[in-house]
Amino acid sequence: MVALSKTIFKAYDIRGVIGSTLDAGIAFQIGQAFGRAALAKGERTVAIGRDGRLSGPELAAALSDGLRAAGVNVIDLGMVATPMVYFATNVLDTRSGIMVTGSHNPPDYNGFKMVLAGEAIHGEAITGLYDSIAAHDGSKAAQQGGYSTHDIKDAYIARIAGDVKLARPIKIAVDCGNGVAGAFAPELFRAMGAEVLELFCEVDGRFPNHHPDPAHPENLQDLIAALRDTDAELGLAFDGDGDRLGIVTKDGQIIYPDRQMMLFAAEVLARNPGAQILYDVKCTRHLAPWIMQHGGLPLMWKTGHSLVKAKLRETGAPLGGEMSGHIFFKDRWYGFDDGLYAGARMLELLTREADPSAVLNALPIATSTPELHLHLKEGENFALIDKLRSDASFPTAEGVNGIDGLRVEYADGFGLARSSNTTPVVVLRFEGESPAALARIQGEFRQVILAAKPDAQLPF
Repeated sequence: MVALSKTIFKAYDIRGVIGSTLDAGIAFQIGQAFGRAALAKGERTVAIGRDGRLSGPELAAALSDGLRAAGVNVIDLGMVATPMVYFATNVLDTRSGIMVTGSHNPPDYNGFKMVLAGEAIHGEAITGLYDSIAAHDGSKAAQQGGYSTHDIKDAYIARIAGDVKLARPIKIAVDCGNGVAGAFAPELFRAMGAEVLELFCEVDGRFPNHHPDPAHPENLQDLIAALRDTDAELGLAFDGDGDRLGIVTKDGQIIYPDRQMMLFAAEVLARNPGAQILYDVKCTRHLAPWIMQHGGLPLMWKTGHSLVKAKLRETGAPLGGEMSGHIFFKDRWYGFDDGLYAGARMLELLTREADPSAVLNALPIATSTPELHLHLKEGENFALIDKLRSDASFPTAEGVNGIDGLRVEYADGFGLARSSNTTPVVVLRFEGESPAALARIQGEFRQVILAAKPDAQLPF
């Protein structure tokens, strides 16, 4: 029996290691606490689903028992992609849902992504579940909730394929990294009329081929090779639970999500002129001018899928996106992050073009680093960012945006240092209009970080 630890209650979700910080007993307690929170908001039913991890069935069953013990009815969707749980909360008789998923973490991880009364919960709402468990006397509701199963796949695929149309046939390569998207993505794209070459679409919670995380180039090498060696025109890759999208061109270029957002923004703004387009602090500095050029209002926001979803709802923006690959369409869709839907919208756009890869490769690009991680001890990440805020100066910068850590803007690039909300890490990202600009910006950051923490092991 694993003891309850506050450390698994993260900023955007709950996440732990099976047998160490997470087991069926903890899942039951989380279910009970979430059930009580749902009832307090007048919600009587909760939809649940799980990804393809080996621990999923046991955790989902315990979660269901906990929800029912709180007096809440459960609709069990079985093994689904995370966006399909979000979809269920928009089309079934409930506005609350829990996905049992370890997302892109290693096989021994699992966790929970949660929607309560129509909102992705984060921050205090998640730590509130811990407090609720800690304070609870273990009693159960006088009347247990009911249990039913529901297969949402056909409705989900029909909803997308009925609305998102290809302009011409296209052959694509799809790499699901043995994550749960493999059970749905090929079928969805075939339903839309695409020819699909499948890579690692058999769901296997051990992830035997490569890690299911398209944010890292090493996980896209098989897809790049498939595009080189076959007549597929485009490559799509998905993370472990299907809420993030990666794109690779015919010539092996990786189109990162901030550049994907350019195409999506241009298309959405054609129908919603003057609308706000949201993006997080990690995105390229080319995105804001692109949005303005296409008649939109750029709005930079904090990183975190729950935070972007909340801001999207607050602003009424039709589109939001994060560098990590979460893309949120409120235009023709429901406003939640969905890698499969984003892939469908990308195919709709690109099949209007004779050469999709040329269109993607022509998008503005700068020299940039991937996301870099400065590993620290628990709590040191926040302390370091606070110290940089108060002490650091950047002599050649044009301005500093403090919305989420420090994003320092230069005439020829930007540097970002922000604290991860989930691990003791400071996330760094740099971009320059030339290698020299990039090196200079990194040099300024190196100086201020080492001044604040001389023993920091910098990743650049």
